[in-house]
Amino acid sequence: LHVLAIALALEVSVGKTNTVMALNNSHVLLPCTFTTCIGFQDLVFTWYFNSTEMIFHGKIKSKASEPVVVARNPRVDFVGSTTGKDNNISIVLQNVEFSDAGKYTCHVKNPKEKNAQHNATIFLTVVHKMVETDNTLTLIIVGVVGGLIGLLILFMLIKRVVLFIIKKIQDGKKECLVSSSGNDNTENGLAGSKAEQKAPAKA
Repeated sequence: LHVLAIALALEVSVGKTNTVMALNNSHVLLPCTFTTCIGFQDLVFTWYFNSTEMIFHGKIKSKASEPVVVARNPRVDFVGSTTGKDNNISIVLQNVEFSDAGKYTCHVKNPKEKNAQHNATIFLTVVHKMVETDNTLTLIIVGVVGGLIGLLILFMLIKRVVLFIIKKIQDGKKECLVSSSGNDNTENGLAGSKAEQKAPAKA
């Protein structure tokens, strides 16, 4: 039963990252989606700023109907849709100001799941101008690491070549020693045979 309850649980998400950066006096999207395995009926969703200030409140009768706006901040527009593939309840905050920076919470309540509730939070940062990320250090690190890996591979190749050459030289010396040793034994044997055939000198 516990596993079944988890499978049917209402889930709310603001995407892969929970931080958003916006330029002062621009429009910013605050994403939010929800999922539920058993569907929803008369679902209620609310957006809060810094946990207390309600900036958007909406209701959705069923999957076949789009959300209805109940109340909203004049600078907030609803841009989601729940009749498509995703249950999207995202909003857009217009003309962002520095005072808009903070925590935005997307809260969902589904009566069909015994009034199950869930929420997700996204943090908004407002800046005077967008600063390009300086990737110089990253490029240097990548270059150094790549260079070290290249040197290591080159060292291993040189080592293999040197070991191969040394092995060949040693094998060549062994062949020479075996050949020389064989010749000496043969000569000694022949010399010995000749000596044995000579008659002893007469006194």
